[in-house]
Amino acid sequence: MSVADIVDRVVEAPVVTSFSKIGYLIRRRVDGWRPLWDYDLRGRTVAITGPTSGLGLAAATWFARLGAGLVLVARDESKVARLAETLTAGSGNTRISTVVADMGDLPSVRAAVEQIAGRHQRLDVLIHNAGSLFNERRTQPDGTETTVAVHVVGPFLMTGLLLDLIADDSRVLTMSSGGMYTVPLTVGGLEMSEERYRGATQYALAKRAQVTLNEMWPERVPRVRFHAMHPGWADTPGVEASLPAFRKIVGPFLRTPSQGADTMVWLAADDGEPLATNGRFWLDRRIRDIHKTDKTRRSDTPERREKLWAWVAERAGWDVE
Repeated sequence: MSVADIVDRVVEAPVVTSFSKIGYLIRRRVDGWRPLWDYDLRGRTVAITGPTSGLGLAAATWFARLGAGLVLVARDESKVARLAETLTAGSGNTRISTVVADMGDLPSVRAAVEQIAGRHQRLDVLIHNAGSLFNERRTQPDGTETTVAVHVVGPFLMTGLLLDLIADDSRVLTMSSGGMYTVPLTVGGLEMSEERYRGATQYALAKRAQVTLNEMWPERVPRVRFHAMHPGWADTPGVEASLPAFRKIVGPFLRTPSQGADTMVWLAADDGEPLATNGRFWLDRRIRDIHKTDKTRRSDTPERREKLWAWVAERAGWDVE
């Protein structure tokens, strides 16, 4: 075991050091990370959902600077149009386009896929970053709880419908959350009832489903690289709006959005370990276990995994042939 491995284990043990900016700064130094500005993404096309704020904005800014053809997928037409103009002006990158879509609305997802397929013959990276945490329960027109629709069902459908554009050894990346460590894998309880609803718990349940599906995709589509990651504790507008008490307590230790997005950009840009592995879960450019407790590990059975896939496929109206 190297010195860097020992240091990482020490940092990883307490959540405060691992998820905060302390962990980011220590790991970046001891592992000698290649800086993001050293990558050249000209000739590659990256599609990212939820790019208008927080982690998505930080990642989109990096992709524009690195020369990637960039497809910005967002709900707010005027906001995403302004972002495209800003990124083009700031980077000189003219290969930036926009698509308007609500990831929780399946007809909207299908329409977005049609637009992307009509403009591009190939996608090198698809990033599922759009997310939301609601303190009150909401549902989509089809009845799906909105957090689950946005984080699980919509991305599943978009991935499936775009597979023809996603080249061999291209990447599908999912921005998850360390909050998923707190909840077990469940299908029957994935959508919380009105009586039991808690926004943070519903968010964590959806994120647990995300990382499980990320491990299952390579079993069905092995030619594509699927990875999920979590950003640690990052100071984003979403955290400020949905978790104000948490932000107040740990504020000095929160990562910047750029620090939180680093591993996402690295997974999209680096041709080493991200291509040599598949279906993995990452924090700070290292593979992590998706479980920290025996309780969640016991919940993650093969039978429940297959039930989850079948449930999501049924809700999405799509499955691998």
